Amino acid sequence: MNQYKIMIVDDEPDILKLLEKALTLENLNGIIKIDRGIEAINMCKKIKPDLIILDIMLPDLDGYEVCKQIRQFSHCPILFLSSKNDEFDKILGLAVGGDDYVTKPFSPKEVAYRVKAQLRRTAYQKNDLVREPIKIGALTLDIDGCQVTKEGKEMKLTAKEFEILQYLAENKGRVISRERLYEALWHEDSIGCDNTIMVHIRHLRQKLESDPTAPQYIITIKGLGYKLVDPYEK
Repeated sequence: MNQYKIMIVDDEPDILKLLEKALTLENLNGIIKIDRGIEAINMCKKIKPDLIILDIMLPDLDGYEVCKQIRQFSHCPILFLSSKNDEFDKILGLAVGGDDYVTKPFSPKEVAYRVKAQLRRTAYQKNDLVREPIKIGALTLDIDGCQVTKEGKEMKLTAKEFEILQYLAENKGRVISRERLYEALWHEDSIGCDNTIMVHIRHLRQKLESDPTAPQYIITIKGLGYKLVDPYEK
């Protein structure tokens, strides 16, 4: 995995060194260390990292704002680091485009394994056998290109949003529970997953639906989960 470029953004030198060591032990050697939010945005445009580990408490811009600005031009996975353990902060991190959230103090090895899991999923999407685009209504999912268009216009999705949409599309018309979605895409126990899934579904609807309050594609089946449907087939 040493071909990957991983950008760590944190203003604590000890954290930067700790994470660099943990990642290097896992043969992840392309480490770029940055201690300011604005510099992280500019560097991201320049080097196009494969993954970003992003602290929320930075001296210039907070991590949420950094993530929002990066999401305007990059879909690479972003893993938030934070000393905040409130559920609201976790939801906010996911809502602005984050793919994972780890609270301090953390296990460096756990962070390294979370990084490797995100990189494996990204690599799988890029290197899988060529597959035909999935077309559902006005939506077209280019699985190999990790791109979604609606009526020919590209929809800017995060890596995790794309994974969720792809999973629903590959199970079109089937009701998928929140627990099943979480376990399939996060590879963790689904206890307490409700808010995480709800945030991502809400974000997907805001980006894909003409009216997110009356969705035509991602339908909620009360008490059961979600299903993706083709509104033109009704």
